[in-house]
Amino acid sequence: MPTRRYDDSPKFGALYARTVRATLRRADYEPDEDGLTLELPRSAIDQNHLTAYRDVTGFQAGPAVPPTYPHVLAFPLHLDLMSDPSFPYKPMGIVHLSNTITQKQPIPIHAEPAIRVHSTPERPHPKGTVFDIISEVFVDHELVWSDLTTLLSRTAGTPNAHADLLTDPVLPADAWWDLRGNLGRRYAAASGDRNPIHLFKLTAQAFGFPRQIAHGMWAKAAALASIQRAGHLPDAFTVRVDFRKPLLLPSRVQFGHQQTGKTVDFALYDESHEVTHLIGQLQEN
Repeated sequence: MPTRRYDDSPKFGALYARTVRATLRRADYEPDEDGLTLELPRSAIDQNHLTAYRDVTGFQAGPAVPPTYPHVLAFPLHLDLMSDPSFPYKPMGIVHLSNTITQKQPIPIHAEPAIRVHSTPERPHPKGTVFDIISEVFVDHELVWSDLTTLLSRTAGTPNAHADLLTDPVLPADAWWDLRGNLGRRYAAASGDRNPIHLFKLTAQAFGFPRQIAHGMWAKAAALASIQRAGHLPDAFTVRVDFRKPLLLPSRVQFGHQQTGKTVDFALYDESHEVTHLIGQLQEN
């Protein structure tokens, strides 16, 4: 498996240009058989950027970065991987199905983590083909955090293929969130994820949405921030979320969570508690 190493994180301007070109490549494109691993041996945590991320997601200040923040550090490598000529799918239009984070220990805010990213082999899905992008974060050569991002490339699909889904919890709401129309732009500035579906009504409509939608990873971060404020976020855990119905902006939503032993179930619903936008489960390790 070939490996590409960086002296610095790839820049978003060039990455988005490559992403557009990769999406427009010809239909008979044949990728390389070997996968690609991307490595950033050292990344600095910008404290102003970290503060902006906390502000938009709701995480409290502290000596460690929020558990979803390393995903932001790894995201430029995700884009570079998906826009590389060896990548077999068109990056724009890929659907984010779920995300699983394992934190072995908190990452100090002044750490200089190393990051490694690669993708897994494809597997069939009723609505197309799914694959994972795996991100690993090391501090002082020790694996402290990993992230599995499950993505769907839509094709004819395999009707009898297994679709791995979390069981829907039935949770009462313990918080109501009023989400403004500019939330997608604020999170894009803090995360670097400037997918047009999150930014403006017109750019979202170009992709079939009635108006802009919230980032899935914002919703996960905001959910974990709420769990943290309730005192239910341990230092070492695995947390998975499934992204269900798109969360249109602006909107009012309900958040609920429930702790049972070392497990926290949580969900994000629409204002009427009839539509599920996100479901998740956290397990203390």
